[in-house]
Parts: sequence; C-alpha cells; structure tokens
Amino acid sequence: MNFHEAYKEEFWSRVVPRTSHIRHIHIQGDHNNNKMERLNGEVRDREKVIFGSKKMDSPIFKGYQLYHNYFKDHDALDGKTPAEAANIKIEGKNKSVTVIQNASKLGNQENFRN
Repeated sequence: MNFHEAYKEEFWSRVVPRTSHIRHIHIQGDHNNNKMERLNGEVRDREKVIFGSKKMDSPIFKGYQLYHNYFKDHDALDGKTPAEAANIKIEGKNKSVTVIQNASKLGNQENFRN
C-alpha cells in the first residue's frame, strides 16, 4: 500500500470527505521551496554549534547572512555568489573588509534616522 492509499484509508468520512491528499510527484516545472529549505537547513546546522545564539538579533546571524550572500559560492548560481548574480560589485583587495566597512556605514546611517 502506498502513501496515497494509506492516507485515504486513514482519513475517511462517512458523509463529507474531510481532507484530500494532493500529490506532488515531480519537481520539473513545479514551484517549490528547495532553495529556501536549503538555507534554513544551513542556518539550523550553524545554530546548533554556536553558543549564545538564542536571540535572532545576534550579530552572529547577521555575519552568516553576509557570508551566505557575498562570499559563499552557490552551485545553483553556477559557482557565483548571490551578490555576483545580482551584479553587486565588491571593490578592493580584501572583500570581507570592504563588506564590513559598507555594513558599518549603513548601520551608522540607520542609527541617525531613528
């Protein structure tokens, strides 16, 4: 017995069907959230080994977001980072220093607005 048959057998009703199982067989041409689930899995894996990460506003998560978007090559983007795929150029000898300086400038501007 497959999952669909077991589902119909378990969740039945005498009067009106309560639920219906919608099959999802293929990925090609379908909308799916595989990329988002991959990111969530990476964050969960990182979160397990980092102490002091109980708060979501921790600088650790902001740093991981910067790493994910500006430094980590993605296979789905043909080895590019999301920033490179979006044509965001990072100038300078040391990319990490440039990104941190730009984030610092942006953070200071936001503090003045509040």
